[in-house]
Amino acid sequence: MPSYRAEAIVLRTHKLGEADRIITLLTRERGKVRAVAKGVRRTKSKFGARLEPFSRVDLLVYEGKSLDIITQAESLNAYGQDLALDYTLWTAGQTMLETADRLTPEDSISAESQYLLLVGALRTLVTGEHASSLVLDAFLLRSLSMAGYSPTLSACVICGVAGTQPFFHVSTGGALCVEHRVPGSVAPRPESFELMQALMSGDWEVADASAGKDRNEVSGLVAAYVQWHLERGLRSLPLVDRQAT
Repeated sequence: MPSYRAEAIVLRTHKLGEADRIITLLTRERGKVRAVAKGVRRTKSKFGARLEPFSRVDLLVYEGKSLDIITQAESLNAYGQDLALDYTLWTAGQTMLETADRLTPEDSISAESQYLLLVGALRTLVTGEHASSLVLDAFLLRSLSMAGYSPTLSACVICGVAGTQPFFHVSTGGALCVEHRVPGSVAPRPESFELMQALMSGDWEVADASAGKDRNEVSGLVAAYVQWHLERGLRSLPLVDRQAT
């Protein structure tokens, strides 16, 4: 059978038979891949612990007819060990994994940008460089943008008039001017629009200096926007403890 090497983040796992697992991976080279890890649930498994969610691994994989088969796994980073010590970080990380899983098609295409975004976000969660709520919202906004669902924040999404607008509407796709306001629009604070723009662009100086009330408002807008465009809710998102950050 032909084989290939892959650098990957483990997104999720589930049991197969008595001792095997199916591992869902976001790979740097091939997008999302589902592969079988044989015998990893046995206590004597050589690499079972390396194939847990949040693990960044270097793999040797054989191509199968229906599912590929993992034959080697070398650990590059075990982010789960640090995230498991903090409920807030763990739930934020779980939301990232679930989002990456939902937004990446399983058709063996490159998803390098999504992979690098996820690796960077998990690394930042572990180091504590920025508040976890900011890291999560930045990841969600950028991940959606890469998938083609970027919200319009600096102009009216309908008429294109530039500048900060007074309204935001999830299903319309972003900011709205007074003339084109639609039912169901909300009126975020201008500082909240500024924070969302900072998270999208990676302006952490602005993001880190933001007020708690603006972070809370942005988190609500981002959560609504993500779940609208994914068409069904993220199971892990309601569990995130944003008040702790």
